[in-house]
Amino acid sequence: MLALTQNFYFLFGVLTILGGVMGFVKAGSKASLIAGGVSGALILVAGWLLTTGQTQPGLILGLVVSVLLEGRFLPAFLKTKKPMPAGMMALLSGIGVVVSVLAFVIR
Repeated sequence: MLALTQNFYFLFGVLTILGGVMGFVKAGSKASLIAGGVSGALILVAGWLLTTGQTQPGLILGLVVSVLLEGRFLPAFLKTKKPMPAGMMALLSGIGVVVSVLAFVIR
């Protein structure tokens, strides 16, 4: 389960960074660029921590960032019903929460 979680964190981190860049390019949103860059980097750090054997800090960081992103994007998706970016980020964040919790339990 840890390998799956680690791989998901790497994918999720890259997609989050790319989403922030896309928000900046399409809408000129510096907030999207900064938030996407910071949260994506933190998720990548969580994945890296798992590779170094620092399981608990990696899972906690991944879970916290996933919960925060879910709290931001799920309400936005429910309000707008737009699949991008709110729907995709709500889905990825939800998966992040689930794999983090499962990795804690199954470890």
